[in-house]
Amino acid sequence: MKNKKLITFDMNKKPVRQRIYLTPLTWLLSFPSVIKHRLKINKVNMEGLKKPYILLCTHHSFMDFKVTTKATFPSRLNYVVAIDGFIKREWLLRNAGGICKRKFTNDTRLIKHMKYILNEKKGIVAIYPEARYSLIGTNAILPESLGKLIKLFKHPVVVLNMHGDYLMQPVWNLDKRNVKLAADMTQIIKKEEIETLSVEQINARINQAFRYDEYQYQFDNQIKIDFKNRLKGISRVLYQCPHCLKEHVMASDKNELWCEACGEKYVQDIYGQIKNTKGNSIFTHLPDWYEFQREQVRKQIEDGTYYFEDEVSVESLPNSKGYVDLGIMKLVHNNEGFCLYKKDGSFELKKEVLSMYGLHIEYNYMNKGDCLDLSTLENTYYIYPLNYKNVVTKLHFAVEELYKIHKSEIK
Repeated sequence: MKNKKLITFDMNKKPVRQRIYLTPLTWLLSFPSVIKHRLKINKVNMEGLKKPYILLCTHHSFMDFKVTTKATFPSRLNYVVAIDGFIKREWLLRNAGGICKRKFTNDTRLIKHMKYILNEKKGIVAIYPEARYSLIGTNAILPESLGKLIKLFKHPVVVLNMHGDYLMQPVWNLDKRNVKLAADMTQIIKKEEIETLSVEQINARINQAFRYDEYQYQFDNQIKIDFKNRLKGISRVLYQCPHCLKEHVMASDKNELWCEACGEKYVQDIYGQIKNTKGNSIFTHLPDWYEFQREQVRKQIEDGTYYFEDEVSVESLPNSKGYVDLGIMKLVHNNEGFCLYKKDGSFELKKEVLSMYGLHIEYNYMNKGDCLDLSTLENTYYIYPLNYKNVVTKLHFAVEELYKIHKSEIK
């Protein structure tokens, strides 16, 4: 008998429209939360829009799904959902309209399933193309393939750009804050425009509609967040000191972020701005610090000094039954991509640079520590560095910058 945990997830199984009897459940799970946070939805260019259409959503926190449910009420949706969302609840997710996807893989089966929902079931397909929660409240890189998909499907495109979801529950500290929510729901491409627009023009429209900066939104709207632990955990994201330039030496607690090497400290006010306690502020806006780190990683790549190697604990997720412990391995990341080695030195997994435009990472995932995940079409590996502190954000920068560099070299 085969071990059920080693049987791979059936990606070929045809999706279903969200079952009518489950739709009220989605409302019940969503509406109390969005009412509590006083959600307001601004609809633009939506008059006369009829199903089917493609809904592209920004991705900040779990609250996004509830906001999306309210924004599209009373319609039923089919969501593209990562495989970890199906763990121990595959029946529920499939019948709620979930279409399974392994992150940062090119899977033609997903295209087939979305086309089926749009063309045959005349439904709405909701996609979160950033493929992870925002790390610092700004928009992430989007796949260039989006424009090609829109051209292929030939259906209207709507963008749901949410505001406040990240501020309410940032991915690096899941304690909830009392923040008012808003969202802009905009039809950015009409059906009749698709034939005349190029893939590049479609991608440009999508990228423009996806722009957001949660901290700028907070400051501009003077949104007061006096939660005492509002910076606790952000050192997982902001890992490099801009003063002494040392990496993985940052610590955070309450509303403070400081360097354990040189002692420089920043505090955050109730409107999201930061300042240096000695008056020597290099940054006042958290996303600027984040982008500074990206620039530092880019420099390391360009001067040939970027390299990562560590012992890692590895689990795989072949299906929705749960994780399979693969033990301790070695992970290497360099200019050629990722290599995951078994103890005997043989390859467990190899991911070349151009196979990934981005990297999915998690902070303290399942209380096991920070991790990154790498996927093939049949399996997903959850990889936990054992010796490096606060390193997964740097790996995510490296993946994106290496992709950009290698992509530019072949154009």
